[in-house]
Amino acid sequence: MRTGLSSVWARVKNWVIAVGVAAVLLISALAGDHPAPDGLGLLGYALVVASGLALAASRRAPVAVLVATGLCVVGYNAVGFGVPAIAYLFAVYAAVRAGHRLVTLGVSAALLVVLPLAIMVSPADGALKEALAQSRGVLELAWLVAAAAAGEALRQAERRADEAERTREETARLRATQERLHIARELHDSLTHQISIIKVQAEVAVHLARKRGEQVPESLLAIQEAGRAATRELRATLETLRDLTKSPSHGLDHLPELLAGAEKIGLATTLTIEGDQRDVPEAVGRTAYRIVQESLTNTARHASAAAAAVRIDYRPDALSIRIDDDGTARPGAAPVPGVGLLGMHERVLALGGRLRAEPRSGGGFTVQAELPVVRIP
Repeated sequence: MRTGLSSVWARVKNWVIAVGVAAVLLISALAGDHPAPDGLGLLGYALVVASGLALAASRRAPVAVLVATGLCVVGYNAVGFGVPAIAYLFAVYAAVRAGHRLVTLGVSAALLVVLPLAIMVSPADGALKEALAQSRGVLELAWLVAAAAAGEALRQAERRADEAERTREETARLRATQERLHIARELHDSLTHQISIIKVQAEVAVHLARKRGEQVPESLLAIQEAGRAATRELRATLETLRDLTKSPSHGLDHLPELLAGAEKIGLATTLTIEGDQRDVPEAVGRTAYRIVQESLTNTARHASAAAAAVRIDYRPDALSIRIDDDGTARPGAAPVPGVGLLGMHERVLALGGRLRAEPRSGGGFTVQAELPVVRIP
């Protein structure tokens, strides 16, 4: 909203300046000894007014306005209007402020060469023409230098202000990133401790059961294996936090292991690969793995499902992931946006992809994601 108001105000300000300059030039032309308003006189007045009104577009097209005002100045001087080139000075200021210094220098040099010639061919008195050509050349050169210097000074000030703003934003992002890393490390330490206790207790229970000759429950073996896998993954994550040049090794190649772990807790899984299987950017593969992992976790916890199907489709410009289960979700039931779904959405959006998670028409739940592989560096 603020940006829109600023844009409107800038346009209004440009028009106010343009109309004001045009009015001043017209009054100057009417007050001087210029041709009557017929024939060349009308053309001269039209060029005087046009040179001022052209400034309304100085922010959008500073170079075009520079050339247009310069031509108007040459034109109305050629027909005998000795009106100061005020509009051209405003155009020089706007062009230098926009960073077009070389173009402004070239156009101004050409104008200083052509303008005396235009005055010499004008219908004014010969002695007057020579005096105008000599005096105006020096005066307009001084004004051109002043206008260019003002535009360059403002451009440098705006650039320093932009640089300061960018530096503040980068500093804020760095602080936020450092805080996230600190929280992640604290969370890692806490989870590692708790999972280590679960893993040790499960291993002790398995050892005692085997020592007594009893059959070890499948659920206990699943807990033991899940604890080991979680410990390995947390360790890899901590290494990544300590060294940002490293990344966890989990990607598409680890999907069979992930599905095997789901099988151990009683969830029948199938993995289907479509398209020409190829290497994808590391960020894409890691995100695809996390989507499948979170989907299977949600299925095992909340869906009361017996089976889940995972499909990976390698398309020319994208990687498509789909996970379907046969759980209790029914069409029309809105999914609860928990931490898992929110995390998946954030990961997918960060890569410029799309995610859809909703109940299926035939019952159960589906998660579909599409990750671009062309635009990812």
